[in-house]
Amino acid sequence: MKRRTRESSPPDITPLIDVVFLLLIFFMVSTIFKTDELALLLNLPTSEFGDTTENPEFEIITLELSVDNVAINGEKITLDELDSHFQKISKKEIPIDIRIDKTVQYNRIILLFDKLKKYALSNISLVTERL
Repeated sequence: MKRRTRESSPPDITPLIDVVFLLLIFFMVSTIFKTDELALLLNLPTSEFGDTTENPEFEIITLELSVDNVAINGEKITLDELDSHFQKISKKEIPIDIRIDKTVQYNRIILLFDKLKKYALSNISLVTERL
């Protein structure tokens, strides 16, 4: 009698490819998409109550203030450059959303508000994280 030998066959990777594609689709769908183009990663204070209405028909200026940096509409600048940006604003009633990190020193916040007051920009909102 002749002895039988097993031939080794390569493993079938077709189901593995299917699983990889399913995982890829799952992670793409379940990812949180970035809604705002923000320049700085801020640790915002939290608030239990707040206004959640948005006015998409109005142009809004977004100011971000961290310990080291300032950004206006997603563009990093210095505090000294804020004057030139504020001078260009013709409509003084334009809404300004201000996002300030929890760890920013108080005198830096006051410096920002002084610059806003200097150019008569008073339609401001402080943005917080919701509980």
